[in-house]
Amino acid sequence: MSTYLHDKFLSIILKYIKLIKPVSILIALSGGKDSLCLIKLIEDFNNTYHHFNKIEYIYIDHQWRSDSKNNIKHLLNYLGLSNHYLYIYQIHTIDISESKIRQIRYQIMLRHAIQNKQEIILTGHNQTDQVETFLLNLIRGTGPEGLNSLLSERKVKDKVQLIRPLIHIKTGEILWFCRKFNLPIWSDKTNYFYINSRNRVRNELLPYLKQYFNPRIEYSIINFLNICSIENEYIKQNSIKLYLTSRHSYYIALNWSIIANQHLALQKRVLHIFFYHNFNKYLNNYILEKLLKITYLKKIVIIWENLKINIYKNWIYIQ
Repeated sequence: MSTYLHDKFLSIILKYIKLIKPVSILIALSGGKDSLCLIKLIEDFNNTYHHFNKIEYIYIDHQWRSDSKNNIKHLLNYLGLSNHYLYIYQIHTIDISESKIRQIRYQIMLRHAIQNKQEIILTGHNQTDQVETFLLNLIRGTGPEGLNSLLSERKVKDKVQLIRPLIHIKTGEILWFCRKFNLPIWSDKTNYFYINSRNRVRNELLPYLKQYFNPRIEYSIINFLNICSIENEYIKQNSIKLYLTSRHSYYIALNWSIIANQHLALQKRVLHIFFYHNFNKYLNNYILEKLLKITYLKKIVIIWENLKINIYKNWIYIQ
């Protein structure tokens, strides 16, 4: 049976997945309505097109919930109809932050995908998740590039692609889909624990903004994020070009004389790229501002973590 969401899902799959050859995919599940919707769409798609030669599911148990074992059993029962494997990982350290848990979760998924030669990871994030993430990042003081961290698609490794096929679909549409096909949604009571900032944004802030400021606040935020995405991509491409032009061909060094006359936005981006590309480190604001204010007339040394940043004449180089 084809629905509006089936058609929308098909257009997204055709956009982000090259249907030239059969591919192997890993689907990340949480057990809620988004996961069940994604399972149904994937299974229906593959039953028609037979494009995925290997489908596997992965569930990562944070052990924050008293009913996590029952949730796993619920997923196993539901997936028993599909004849596809479900891999379950547990995070034993439970007294860590939500952001750290998220990092660990993505590391586990990526490692599993690489070990099992899976080319695509699918997650069930929807459009409402994208709006909530924007508000959380805005409150935390992120820059323009960090406002939209839930992108539709990105390459996480040379041969592994992360795709969020539900990111343009609203929570209400997913709920309608689950009810239409009588999908057994597992109610997660932790969604109402306000110790989690996302729950407070979802249950209090967003309804308040809709009620008193803009009934279509989600649409307005998504439109804003789309504009930011286009402009960020333009700045990113120019920053990468500038970085490739200004870096030394052999040493870990930047020729600042090439960068100094560029816009401040490009200068900052190039410095971020330089440290992340060479050392996998995010440059903090204090060191960034210190580098931007330096006059390159004499030799200066800045110690940051385990790096010795040297500035001499027109060059920034690392020891």
